[in-house]
Amino acid sequence: MKFIDSAVRTIKAERDAVDGMLGKLNQAMFTKACELLLNCKGRIVVTGMGKSGHIGNKMAATLASTGSPSFFVHPGEAAHGDMGMITEDDVVIALSNSGESSEVTTLIPLIKRLNVPLIAMTGNDQSTLAQAADSHLNTGVDKEACPLDLAPTSSTTVTLVMGDALAISLLEARGFTAEQFAFSHPGGSLGRRLLLKVKTIMHANGQIPKVALGTPIKDALMEITQKGLGMTTVINEDGALAGIFTDGDLRRALDKDVDFHTTPVENAMTQNCTTIDPEKLAAEALQVMEEKKINALVAMELGKVVGVINMHDLLRAGVL
Repeated sequence: MKFIDSAVRTIKAERDAVDGMLGKLNQAMFTKACELLLNCKGRIVVTGMGKSGHIGNKMAATLASTGSPSFFVHPGEAAHGDMGMITEDDVVIALSNSGESSEVTTLIPLIKRLNVPLIAMTGNDQSTLAQAADSHLNTGVDKEACPLDLAPTSSTTVTLVMGDALAISLLEARGFTAEQFAFSHPGGSLGRRLLLKVKTIMHANGQIPKVALGTPIKDALMEITQKGLGMTTVINEDGALAGIFTDGDLRRALDKDVDFHTTPVENAMTQNCTTIDPEKLAAEALQVMEEKKINALVAMELGKVVGVINMHDLLRAGVL
């Protein structure tokens, strides 16, 4: 047996099933489903049995993370107490390929009694669940990818895609932003990139490497070594930033055979250095550093130095 042949056949079958969705997508029904979900004052409750339940779990998670509060309820548990989780402000999405799953259809009278809108995803327009729904989205397939045409494969893939289509349609209708998405994913790299600010990870107060104008390069090097950031700020008599002295400036000074004991740091420092507002995102600091090909930035607020951030800080914070 060639396993790759089976894999290719399966992928093609599921691809064809997804392509076939476009011919079955009822514009009026899909629009009504989106309107019901968009106007939901409570939560979107997703339910389904077996493999449909697994897809429903993912669907609820996707909706919740894209601005549509949602959770999954197992239909068997709903019939034994968990119906109490559904309120009259909610909308129910029920999944069943046949549209006749007893665990799901048993809930229909209870959903109707609550006067809760019902959106069904089935492969049969004439099924009990489809007929009871306020909006029915056809997720039927001509054939499962399973060679026995038994194991839910193409049908679950199509249902998953339909759920994603709903979630993204709602996301766009709500004007859901990347920052809002990040609030739902604070632990991920995207959350860190979109939520973490320079002020949160910068070196501040006594951690800021700092020397005054007129300081010999030798002493500036001592400050760089002590603070360990590969640079030091240079401050004028008014407390304002006059420039920075970096490892790169040191190498250039070495090439010129400068006397480090007597030469003041301003003779070797970089003037008009790049700075950043501490309220900016750490990801913006990374972008600036990459564009300017520099390893550190001075954070400025109201004309004063309030911090320093470098590539190592961004790496430790998971932004890089």
